Amino acid sequence: MSKAEEQIRRAMEEGKFDNLPGKGKPLRLEENPLEDPEWRLAHHVLRSSGYTLPWIETRRELEADIQATRTAIGRAWRWQKEALAEEDQPAVFVLAVWGQTLKIFRQRVDELNKRILIFNLQAPSERFHLRQLDAAREIDEISASNVDTGPEITPS
Repeated sequence: MSKAEEQIRRAMEEGKFDNLPGKGKPLRLEENPLEDPEWRLAHHVLRSSGYTLPWIETRRELEADIQATRTAIGRAWRWQKEALAEEDQPAVFVLAVWGQTLKIFRQRVDELNKRILIFNLQAPSERFHLRQLDAAREIDEISASNVDTGPEITPS
């Protein structure tokens, strides 16, 4: 145990942390200690009004659209699997619908990848970048899993 850890442990045992201001209350993280103090009020007003940086909003929209696309292909996979197992509809029809669904899925992935590329160029740092989707890998993951992908989300 380091010297600092030992001092913290000893202070905790002595109860020096028991009566700190704000104890038991959520942390107030509204202020960013790294932001320019001259811009702090402006940033606070914008956040309070529901505004955010455009690239952050774009990322949220992309993440929602990616999830909606994954959900849609997951639902289609389950339908196709169930329809083939129940044999209520001709297999030729089910496979044709599945083929058309895959075509649409690949088109959506291509469109998303274009948007991801544009987003990555706008993001201020590589740590905020989104990884492009691989349609083949996405399809393999859906078809390999039997996990329910949940209700479909309609992108805005």
